[in-house]
Amino acid sequence: MADNDSSTPVKPFVGEIKSGLKPSMRMTIMGIVHSKPNSFVISLISNPLETETDVGLEVTVSFRDRSVVRNAKVSGKWGKEEKNIPYFPFTAMQHFKMEILCEHQQFRVQVDGQQLFDFTYRFQQIHKLTALKIIGDLRLTKVV
Repeated sequence: MADNDSSTPVKPFVGEIKSGLKPSMRMTIMGIVHSKPNSFVISLISNPLETETDVGLEVTVSFRDRSVVRNAKVSGKWGKEEKNIPYFPFTAMQHFKMEILCEHQQFRVQVDGQQLFDFTYRFQQIHKLTALKIIGDLRLTKVV
């Protein structure tokens, strides 16, 4: 099985969230990590056509640090990063299933059925988050 980790530039996946996010919505991201991964980023954003868009949640998975860093950008300003996780759930060449649940005050994120972290809303108007953007060292198999 060929894995074009470094030879092919990675195009971001951008999926529309019709009518924006609402409490009780769930997004599921399934994929396979590349064989020699550095990182991948999953972002919930307000306008995929703007470079200075608001970001309700950005999750940066770093294989070098074995970290999952979360942050948000509101009115052009990034907040304080959150890094604490109970375990690092991603492995090269392995499938994963990440679920992002929008609750009333926070995002709840699970990987392969295990709770990974909660992230309190900093961008309060979650209904304005209308796109899911994913880029990095993974191959998506399903996004719903």
